[in-house]
Amino acid sequence: MTQSGAGPSGGFGLRRTLGVGDAVVVGLGSMVGAGIFAALGPAARAAGSGLLLGLAVAAVVAYCNAMSSARLAALYPASGGTYVYGRERLGAFWGYLAGWAFIVGKTASCAAMALTVGAYVWPGQAHAVAVAAVVALTAVNYGGMQKSALLTRAIVAVVLAVLASVVVVCLGSGAADAGRLAVGLSGGAGGVLQAAGLLFFAFAGYARIATLGEEVRDPERTIPRAIPLALGIALVVYAAVAVGVLSVLGADALGHAPAPLADAVRAAGVPGLVPVVRVGAAVAALGSLLALILGVSRTTLAMARDRQLPGALAAVHPRFQVPHRAELAVGAVVAALAATVDVRGAIGFSSFGVLAYYAVANASAWTLSSAPASRAVPAVGLLGCVTLAFALPAVSVGVGAAVLGLGAAAYGMRRWGASRRP
Repeated sequence: MTQSGAGPSGGFGLRRTLGVGDAVVVGLGSMVGAGIFAALGPAARAAGSGLLLGLAVAAVVAYCNAMSSARLAALYPASGGTYVYGRERLGAFWGYLAGWAFIVGKTASCAAMALTVGAYVWPGQAHAVAVAAVVALTAVNYGGMQKSALLTRAIVAVVLAVLASVVVVCLGSGAADAGRLAVGLSGGAGGVLQAAGLLFFAFAGYARIATLGEEVRDPERTIPRAIPLALGIALVVYAAVAVGVLSVLGADALGHAPAPLADAVRAAGVPGLVPVVRVGAAVAALGSLLALILGVSRTTLAMARDRQLPGALAAVHPRFQVPHRAELAVGAVVAALAATVDVRGAIGFSSFGVLAYYAVANASAWTLSSAPASRAVPAVGLLGCVTLAFALPAVSVGVGAAVLGLGAAAYGMRRWGASRRP
């Protein structure tokens, strides 16, 4: 397979530099990020003693989505992920809707991750630090995919080391109590589903592997191997962290902890580890932001190639072979959001958009085979995505549905205008 060449639009193509290991690292950089430092608290508040059950539900839905995405990515190894799959399997509108949901939802996630960096590094100047982080990581991405993969590898190593320290300290402390791990339904079934929807935000990073399909070596083999491997590692890490923190704080205290992992190590009797956890959270947010910008810019590239977005965004840099205009545009929008808005509610909105995105992926995978056994996984994934999306907080559902509706209306108006041209 060639390292570079003509792209789908006839211009420069993206360079295929990523093997299985790098693809797994990109996925882990998206998943094992700031979500695990922040999402456990809101999820525990929603589910109570059902937190671990909510984590299991989120993992099942994520697994189904991952399997559907892996099958589709092997057939369509191009930038854009579910935007491409929906277009090819369901029609242009469904591909567009998936791409719109991804770009809007993940742009909000980028801003949230940038502000998370600011909050941990310099709380008094969180917006300024957030903008600086966006500018720096956009520059890294501009320099080429291999530089981004190397930086992501370093970030993942740091974050995994910090999380491992948290688990060891919590489970090895005298404050740990196995009785706090008892699974119940104190938050009700609805609370468990809402927690699963919130925790899904932390699992959704494996989509980055699919959206980078045009930069992966031997994508027909690499992507189906990398996606489940990255998801499996993330699940083990999340489960270990959740068990460790729950055993020390319990569901109620965890649900009201402003910084759950830092509070857990403090309660475990090791306050000296708190600054390390803060640094780990900032590094994790940087890793998530890096991978998110990569994914959003590649979906923007794919939609621009099809003129669903301005065609100028489809340009690929002749030297670095990255979608430089798309990356600069995404970076500019994210920097503007990070400088001006409070995105504390963006996790719920982002989860709604990403679940809509994966609903289209599962519906696309459903069309690959008529065999009942082959359709079981996408069927469970589709039902899970819809259920978790509408179990999210009402504000997130309302805003998310309105934004998707605006995107659909824009698509309809564009098609109507095209049909009236002579």
